[in-house]
Amino acid sequence: MSPPRLTILISILATVVRSADGGTGNTPIPVSVVAEMIDNAEQGDAILVPAGIYEGNLIIRKPIVLDGSAGAIFDGLGEGTVIEVLAEQVTIRGCVIRATDEDVTGEPAAIRVIAADATIESNTIDDALFGIDLREAPNAVIRNNTIACKNLEPGRRGDGIRLWWSHGCTVEGNTVRGSRDMVFWYSEDLRIDRNTVTDSRYGLHFMYSHDTVIEENDLRSNSVGIYLMYSNRITLRGNRLTNNRGASGYGVGLKDCDDIIIAGNELLANRVGVYLDNSPSSVDSTGLFESNMVAFNEVGLLATPNTHGNVFTGNAFVENEEPAATHGRGRLVSNDFARDGVGNYWSDYAGFDLDGDGIGDVAYEPRSLFGAMLANEPNLRLFVHSPAQQAIEFTARALPELRPESTLIDPSPLASPPRINSAIAGGGIGGARMAVLAATLLSIAVACIAALGFERGLPAPQTGVRS
Repeated sequence: MSPPRLTILISILATVVRSADGGTGNTPIPVSVVAEMIDNAEQGDAILVPAGIYEGNLIIRKPIVLDGSAGAIFDGLGEGTVIEVLAEQVTIRGCVIRATDEDVTGEPAAIRVIAADATIESNTIDDALFGIDLREAPNAVIRNNTIACKNLEPGRRGDGIRLWWSHGCTVEGNTVRGSRDMVFWYSEDLRIDRNTVTDSRYGLHFMYSHDTVIEENDLRSNSVGIYLMYSNRITLRGNRLTNNRGASGYGVGLKDCDDIIIAGNELLANRVGVYLDNSPSSVDSTGLFESNMVAFNEVGLLATPNTHGNVFTGNAFVENEEPAATHGRGRLVSNDFARDGVGNYWSDYAGFDLDGDGIGDVAYEPRSLFGAMLANEPNLRLFVHSPAQQAIEFTARALPELRPESTLIDPSPLASPPRINSAIAGGGIGGARMAVLAATLLSIAVACIAALGFERGLPAPQTGVRS
């Protein structure tokens, strides 16, 4: 489309808008005004919608670009889906879209796409049951949208972003708050990058969705961070999953998934860092967990007893209340906790490294009697860090016959935590703020020790290198 035609379209639409609201820009305008402009446009035309509040439901049946960046607000008035796309190669950008119906029967959405090659970018969605809903809409791009769902009880919410049978899509840079899930059903070959999901049920939820890459997402304060079910050949890289503490509370959960790679992620302050349920599920498949930071969780690694075929290497399990546990009776010895002589760092490892090669000289074999009791009676978690737990562990050390079998065996535990680079800078618990906090606390500790030493006539601690 030539620039003069675009100017004419904008001019005509602006004239219609001014005549509808007396030139104030505040009076609601029927969305049929925009629909008429789309009907009169040619395929591929760009329509820059003037500022205004457009009320009603819009259906797009022609490949056009709908640009609301001048200040267009589409208000569904609490009825049905606000914008529905039935044509291929439609772009919706820069719009504010709000007020869908809240009756879940019709699954109303701010934007619903039922066609291929759509681009939905830089929109602000508010008061929506479902935010962006793709149904058999392959090769779509959903980028840099901000989505806030209706303020409902969690069980009545819709999904912030949902893909159903939509292959080859890219979902990146979106911010979703207060939804049910960001969910992917029967959708393959996806890229899910740099999204932020908070205050929802599942940050990212995959069902029967294969061959997908999930990178640098920030998923916090949800019930579950990422949950994969019946999905194969998935790579999770550089994601941050923090404070996911619902009834399940998994940072990452896997159920019946094959050939999963989880590398370079941060799983911090969740109820459970990593949960494995029969994953891998096939005899000839594997799961790889490499260079992840699993810290400050109630349970670092939780798995069903039949879990097998996973490899853990170069991970840091730091200050988890339980480093690893199983559901009920069972051990994790059918998994490998080292690869090529490189195991994992365990903050409760009591071994030593006499030869200084960075690998502990004795295997890591956790044998917690209290942990074994927790596996059979989860309500005992009330006594974690209490004198009761300390008494039980002391008794087990005094009477070795009471000590249970080890939950796992890491033959090559790391003597110091590996360096794990954060892919997400400046957010959550990690990043520069954590480094500043750590440096501050260290400085305070050194100052306190120096002051105590001065009072007692002891030499001050040496913090530098003596020449």
